[in-house]
Amino acid sequence: MLFAIILTLNSCKNEKSPVIEEELAVVEPIIEDVYEFGFNLNDFHVKRDTVRAGDSFGEIMQRNNIGYPRIFQIAEKARDSFDIRKLQIGKPYTILCTKDSLQEPKCFIYQPNREEYIVLNFQDSIHAYTSRKPIKYVEKELSGVITSNISETLAQQGISFVLAYKMSDIYAWTIDFTRLQKGDRFKVIYTDKYIDDTIYAGIDNIKAAVFEHKNEPFYAFEFETDSIKRIKDYFNEEANNLRRAFLKAPVEYKRISSRYNLRRRIALYGNKIRPHKGTDFAADIGTPIRATANGTVTKSSFTRGNGNYVKIKHNSTYETQYLHMKKQNVKVGQYVRQGDVIGWVGMTGNTSGPHVCYRFWKNGEQVDPFREKLPEAEPISDSLKSRYLEYIAPIKVQLDQIEFEAKTPSDKLITQVN
Repeated sequence: MLFAIILTLNSCKNEKSPVIEEELAVVEPIIEDVYEFGFNLNDFHVKRDTVRAGDSFGEIMQRNNIGYPRIFQIAEKARDSFDIRKLQIGKPYTILCTKDSLQEPKCFIYQPNREEYIVLNFQDSIHAYTSRKPIKYVEKELSGVITSNISETLAQQGISFVLAYKMSDIYAWTIDFTRLQKGDRFKVIYTDKYIDDTIYAGIDNIKAAVFEHKNEPFYAFEFETDSIKRIKDYFNEEANNLRRAFLKAPVEYKRISSRYNLRRRIALYGNKIRPHKGTDFAADIGTPIRATANGTVTKSSFTRGNGNYVKIKHNSTYETQYLHMKKQNVKVGQYVRQGDVIGWVGMTGNTSGPHVCYRFWKNGEQVDPFREKLPEAEPISDSLKSRYLEYIAPIKVQLDQIEFEAKTPSDKLITQVN
């Protein structure tokens, strides 16, 4: 009996349980759309490269199996929107091709800078256009206390020296940034720029600042005074302009090699007396030359004596001229703001060394600007003053509430520009 029970138990152990097979459903991977330049890149075979020495649009297209008749047709159709001869070495481009084995190019996209791109679309009809990547501006707040200089104070917080440059430019006429004192302190509201949400493109602009120098606060608020010409300036809390009508010099110079002198003897002309109706600022070739005041370019030309030069009419009273440029950066009729780069120091025309000869007219006569009592910058008009004061009121409150103990900038506002 016992043997029968043991045999029965063993037989039960040897019996295999039935295997239940489950059918697993096959899940197709979800491919997310990837958009760039306005195209879904998943629809194309994407080729990326940069323009190399010797490259042309034709050479690039020919390397990608497009024949010259088609290249000529594309160039002709697109020439009103994009000059294919202006491809620059080192600039990136993207070619969108068919996804089959032929990989036939359908779009050529060229990026002249980080923000803009030019599309030559020849999928069906041929058309070209310029567009911009989405730009995001992030408003930030920052404060600091000077220990040695402002660049070092910003560097300790991981902030670019560009912010120091922008601040020194705003306060050029009120604070000497080369003579800051230990304990001077500042607060600033500025914007950082990002391309496609994530690519940092640097500091864009300063919205407002207050700089305490020798225990005296100097406020600065940016405000647009001319919406047509898009002129913006910085004013204090009482609506007074922070700058003067004219810069002291048009260039960062090494020395003044020759001053305004009506009885100067010039070696270049046989040591004869020839009036010198300008001020020569010696500087290295290629140093930027800046407009000393707002105005309209009336001449951008060349003569044998002046070399490459620019003349600017500031108003009915004042004009300035800048001689011996390596190259001009402005055209006749162009409106320039004080500080805009209008050219670069060179040695064109009659000159014995690199410099810019700065000439100054008052009521049609050349005068010495260092002996003239020059006007203050234009204040805010009475019609704009009340609007300005209303505009800066909440910004001043925001500035005053920033604590000096802040170690890193805080993000406050994000705006999107497409």
